[in-house]
Amino acid sequence: MKMPIDAVLPELKHALQQHRNAVLVAAPGAGKTTRIPLALLDEPWLNKKKIIMLEPRRLAARSAAKYMAKTLNEAVGETVGYRVRLETKVGPQTRIEVVTEGVLTRMLQSDPTLEGIGLLIFDEFHERSLQADLGLALSIQAQQLLRDDIKILVMSATLEAEPVAQLLGNATVIVSEGRQYGVDTLYRPRSNNIKIEDAIPSVIVEALNNHEGDLLVFLPGMREIRRVEERLLRVLTSTAPSVRICPLHGSLSMEEQDAALSPVSKDQRKVVLSTSVAETSLTVEGITVVIDSGLSRVSRFSPRTGMSRLETITVSAASAEQRKGRAGRIMPGTCYRLWSEEEHTALSPRTSPEIMETDLAPLLLELSLWGVHAPSELNWLDEPPNAAVQQARELLIQLGAIDSANYSATPHGRDMAVLGIHPRIAHMLLRALPLGSGELACEIAIVLSEGDIVKGVNGNGRAIGADLRLRVEAMRSTSDRVARNRYTEGVRRLMRLLSIDETHTLASTSLQDCGLLLAYAYPDRIARRRDNGKYLLSGGRGATFIGEQLLAQEQWIVVADVDDHGADSRIRLATPINFEQIMLQQTEWISEETHIFWDRESQSVRARVRKKLGAIELGEVPMTRPPADRVLIALLEGVETEGIELLPWTKAARQYQERVMFMCLHESSWPDVADDALLATLGHWLAPYVEGIKSRAELQRVNLKELLESQLSWEQRRQLDQDAPTHWTVPSGSRIPIDYHDKEAPILAVRLQELFGMAETPRIAGGKVALTLHLLSPAQRPVQVTRDLASFWQQTYFEVRKDLKGRYPKHYWPDNPLEAQATRRAKPPGGS
Repeated sequence: MKMPIDAVLPELKHALQQHRNAVLVAAPGAGKTTRIPLALLDEPWLNKKKIIMLEPRRLAARSAAKYMAKTLNEAVGETVGYRVRLETKVGPQTRIEVVTEGVLTRMLQSDPTLEGIGLLIFDEFHERSLQADLGLALSIQAQQLLRDDIKILVMSATLEAEPVAQLLGNATVIVSEGRQYGVDTLYRPRSNNIKIEDAIPSVIVEALNNHEGDLLVFLPGMREIRRVEERLLRVLTSTAPSVRICPLHGSLSMEEQDAALSPVSKDQRKVVLSTSVAETSLTVEGITVVIDSGLSRVSRFSPRTGMSRLETITVSAASAEQRKGRAGRIMPGTCYRLWSEEEHTALSPRTSPEIMETDLAPLLLELSLWGVHAPSELNWLDEPPNAAVQQARELLIQLGAIDSANYSATPHGRDMAVLGIHPRIAHMLLRALPLGSGELACEIAIVLSEGDIVKGVNGNGRAIGADLRLRVEAMRSTSDRVARNRYTEGVRRLMRLLSIDETHTLASTSLQDCGLLLAYAYPDRIARRRDNGKYLLSGGRGATFIGEQLLAQEQWIVVADVDDHGADSRIRLATPINFEQIMLQQTEWISEETHIFWDRESQSVRARVRKKLGAIELGEVPMTRPPADRVLIALLEGVETEGIELLPWTKAARQYQERVMFMCLHESSWPDVADDALLATLGHWLAPYVEGIKSRAELQRVNLKELLESQLSWEQRRQLDQDAPTHWTVPSGSRIPIDYHDKEAPILAVRLQELFGMAETPRIAGGKVALTLHLLSPAQRPVQVTRDLASFWQQTYFEVRKDLKGRYPKHYWPDNPLEAQATRRAKPPGGS
């Protein structure tokens, strides 16, 4: 059968003959996925090498390989084969391998030269999966550095071709218009208060009544698929018994997937309930009607919390067109949209690339294995965001997958990467093996990766809730044969991957290590119960259970599934863990933090050793021999906290400080010893003299005056004694202390009678500063303040004398103070 893509095959062949790379944009239904690899298989430049074609989804990879093999009248595994995670169908004669992107990454990591491969095809690249972006970045570097003969072809139905072409070195862009029958669009907007699973069954019934052919219904996820299936079974059993309901999503068995993709008998009609897996690549035969919920469920990573969450989003305009196009493959069709025309005009043009939204731990582990220390070393269509990159690094370091110094992969990280699953789960599986808990770890891995295969109760009728143990029990005991088989086969595949004896009976495996194993996968989500019943995760986030949960009484739990909404995330899946199991992982999970600090209550330095599980404090004990340098730092911090008054300021120390401050005022070369300056320079002048001191009481032994003296040179000390003396000898012979508290106007407080005979005001600082004289009465009370003693004797003394003589008649008050003898007593020596 001729396909629209056939028209551009000559142009594509010529482009790849002349250049290394090309970009092909082909409309849905053009036949690019199944036609292109076969058409290029015998090109001379391929030289009998293999073609590797990447598909974003396992279901599409299997389907495309089967279709091409059927075209050649061969079985899968002959000329055409496929490789998906944990499943391979290739043979020695296989020339075309359809693989999922993670498989290409493994191929590149094991052989960067891709020996024996001549062409890499990236199909449906517009989906922009994380592994597709990574695979293309690694392939481009391998082409540039190791294999300039290998060719790269990027294919898509809805893609802005120019940025990709530029990334590929200005590659040729080829466009195929494709073949598409007309599709009528009918809008059936639903109210916001009506759930999609409640609104869509009536639209399905309407479509069955008004149109011929089979229906493809797009729903956001498995939960909605199950609920719509239940409602349809009730409605259609009596009204349309010939209608067959077929779920379609990536978690189904191959038999279930084939049932959804294959045509039904002439007397039957088919309603396929699908996730976005059917948007591209897959051919669902017989479809003439598409019913689009307009929703998709994606994983979104939050750098703010370090957590991923499944988020239901509105599809982009490009996705809506892809979905609509599925109705026009074989004949004119109809598309029902559960939103309004106005809402359609507001849709985002394209879905954001996964690399901008998701957990980057798998990406960073692959880069470390590739030898790249930072994403910026590769060429990307969109470079990964820095915040998510940093959090991914921190997780991988915590899991022991990469080295903290240069982010290179450790031997353990290499073992994790070989498993081809998320680093968290890979770490759990590898750590479980030495414990003899490999089987249980495989079961937990399947529960985490497959989601809710079983419904709300286990085999005993108990509600499952958020308890991981009950989920495992429910998987083991479910009466749903399909779910049990899928679960068992998934576990067995992992056991084979880990070389675990498969003869064990899973149901007999104890669940007591569930918490420990889950903690290996989520060491940042070990949680302790708070007094208010909520939990603190070791990663620092708060969390709480939704509704009544028996687990909410547990002191310690490990959280596997949690959202990141609000102040406290909501716990959706968890299991208890024993504190003893946590403490046994000292080297892996528990950190010791020495806390040496100034304790204001005891006025001393305290040293403690704190044990912490991430953000959770487990307790502390005194530290017997704290490092002297850290004790000194804490002591100085105490001085800063309490203020300079914490130090032993004697009267002599304060006077010395004030004298130096006086000299500093007049000569800039002198050190600043004001309180603020001293606090700012404790490490310079105080630290050398207080080593070993831990408390305020011990500080009292420090001679602060000597410490201040040590800041001065010998010449400055001599000059200080000369220009800022501690005392001044007055005519009476007394040595009177000088008060330097006011450094701009030092004070000499002296009894008036002791200055008789002194004509001028005493001066200091080499004569530059006159002392401020506080002239005192015999009772030591000021009677005059002056800086001009000569003027006082001439103008003011006689008035003061009259007053003092009246109050102190027994004292000596001469008529001429400049000729009188100074005295410390009431009368001068020999006086009468």
